[in-house]
Amino acid sequence: MKPRSDDEAGRGLSRRGFFRLVAAAGGGLVLSFRLPAAAVGTSACASYARPTATGEFMPNAFVRIATDGTITVIVNKSEMGQGVATSLSMALAEDLDADWRQVRCEFAPAHPDYVHPGYPIQFTGGSTSTLGMTEPMRQAGATARAMLLAAAAQQWGVPVGECRTDAGVVHHDGSQRRATYGELAAAAAKLPVPDDAPIKEWKDCKLIGKPLHRLDTPAKIAGTAQFGLDVYVPGMRTALVLHPPTFGGKAKAIDDKAARAVQGVFAVVDVGSGVAVVADSFWTAKRARDLLVVDWDLGPAAKLSTETLRAEYRELARKPGLVARQDGDAAAALTNAARTLEADYELPYLAHAPMEPLNCVVAPGEGRVEIWVGSQFQTVDQGAAATVFGIPPAQVTLHTTFLGGGFGRRANPAADYVTEACRIAKAAQCAIKMVWTREDDLRSGYYRPLWHSHVAASLDQAGAVTGWRHRIVGQSILAGTPFESLMVEDGIDATSVEGAVDLPYAIPSVQVELHTTQVAVPTLWWRSVGHSHTAFVVESFVDELAHAAGADPLAWRRQRLAGKDRHLAVLNLAAERAGYGNPLPAGRAHGLAVHFSFNSYVAVVLEVSLLDGWPKVHRATLAVDCGRTINPNTVQAQLEGAVGFALGTALYSEVALQDGRVQQSNFHDYRLLRIHEMPRVDVHVLPSDEPPTGVGEPGVPPIAPALGNALFRLTGKRIRRLPLRAEDLQ
Repeated sequence: MKPRSDDEAGRGLSRRGFFRLVAAAGGGLVLSFRLPAAAVGTSACASYARPTATGEFMPNAFVRIATDGTITVIVNKSEMGQGVATSLSMALAEDLDADWRQVRCEFAPAHPDYVHPGYPIQFTGGSTSTLGMTEPMRQAGATARAMLLAAAAQQWGVPVGECRTDAGVVHHDGSQRRATYGELAAAAAKLPVPDDAPIKEWKDCKLIGKPLHRLDTPAKIAGTAQFGLDVYVPGMRTALVLHPPTFGGKAKAIDDKAARAVQGVFAVVDVGSGVAVVADSFWTAKRARDLLVVDWDLGPAAKLSTETLRAEYRELARKPGLVARQDGDAAAALTNAARTLEADYELPYLAHAPMEPLNCVVAPGEGRVEIWVGSQFQTVDQGAAATVFGIPPAQVTLHTTFLGGGFGRRANPAADYVTEACRIAKAAQCAIKMVWTREDDLRSGYYRPLWHSHVAASLDQAGAVTGWRHRIVGQSILAGTPFESLMVEDGIDATSVEGAVDLPYAIPSVQVELHTTQVAVPTLWWRSVGHSHTAFVVESFVDELAHAAGADPLAWRRQRLAGKDRHLAVLNLAAERAGYGNPLPAGRAHGLAVHFSFNSYVAVVLEVSLLDGWPKVHRATLAVDCGRTINPNTVQAQLEGAVGFALGTALYSEVALQDGRVQQSNFHDYRLLRIHEMPRVDVHVLPSDEPPTGVGEPGVPPIAPALGNALFRLTGKRIRRLPLRAEDLQ
């Protein structure tokens, strides 16, 4: 596999690349390629250019304008706290020249009109929402504005070029006439849809770039925002599933007499993935589930142990793997080196652990099914439901609710919990709300893979690095999924090596190798995907090389990033704003890292001390280049969240297996960062003329290596295994 340039990596040879699909998951659901209405002009917009049943004007799939002037933006992405509903609404409102006070938003249903403009699937992930949808949303707004202008000009008998818009009003300055968008909505709906409505120059934008408050905040404060757990359907029952204690296990025999005897239990169903109890309430279902007696076939994972896997991975990392990148001759460089440096890095299985447990409401009907779910993968989940019920996808209505966290868990090619909920509803022949408790998901879910890396570098007499070899061992995320043929090339899963094959440092010989293991643990992308492990390895080992050369880590990076202007810009800004190199209070040290992922560049400097022998992070200074910024508040919030998310993972989080069973169950033993442990976070955004890119994932990768690098300065101990252990600092 040839190495990827930064540009190639940014265009999609990572998690985004597999979305170039004709066939999506869910029993072979096949979609024809179709761009959103705003992206293709009149062809798809024409069906929307009409008044709705309430008299609202819907010029395209992404906006409705009511007669009172209220503007509703239909967002085709999932809102899980990242702020995308506000940012994309801002993009549309900008070119509509809307009054922001009148803008509302709602989530689009699963439908071909709402697929990504570059990929025939409706999804939220890979930090692609802003990158992919800013321009189509702006075009949707511009199309609606052009029709409103034309309607006003027609009514007033004046040239359309003499009319202008401002804050939801059309003006004709020559006659002093004005009309609100609501007043023009009915007339605009009768006009043809333009296919060439221009969008504004960036310099003329009034909303984009402003720190506007989020549209979803009032509803969340008031408790009116609808998450999946909030959905109620008349006659609905609640279902919980008892899953096998090991991955791939199956029920051999089920004793459900005691469970069925619980008042309020309606059914007990073997759905293949487990045994479901359907009852009149959550607590009734839980009581009954606790009474089930199941004889399990424990399957292929019955003897799995993470300690055994670690030992196997370490041995495998000593052997040549499949070559993912080869520049020069790293083997020769290592053989002939004046000095070599080697290190092993280990990273654990990780759970997604969203705050809102997984859930799905399914209401079967005559030849139709209605679903409410916090989905990141609307097309896939819709197809999976269609497969279970044996109906076309168009007969499945999927409502996207707010998501109480996702991090990739709600974007599963297997559509595991949605499929399970549909099977239960089909068997029970009623509307059901299926709930996975946090314990269910932590012990029976999907995980970021366990990873092991062995890195070796050669140095000449002057301490300069002449060669770099990075061997990676771990499971493929895409193997066995419908996306394998698209993203696994010559046996190499691109998500396993991203962040390693695109090593930015100027080193004459670079070789990256991969061993893909076969383990009966279900894996899935996790926030920042492959970068979540490769950045830790690369940026930690870079610090080791700088130390071996007797160089300052910042100076070492600067020297070998020559020509990488955007890397250097964020690195220098973070260092400057953190006061890197300036004296710190006694007992404190700086650690830094820089990383490119998901089209954005992030550098971080952490200020760290030890409190009772455990790290305390006092301050995190981040610099980001994410192209043009739609909403600075969103960028800041996402990077603040990334700091907390990544620090908690580095310090505490681990999924461990013993005798095939996950040992963790909830937040008491799968630790996340607590609020009192959160440092001060300073975010600095570089001005840019590049297209807007994502920030949901790029903030995570550099945090762990920056922490480890700071701890080395404090203790002289290298951190090569996560999560951190107290003995690592002794």
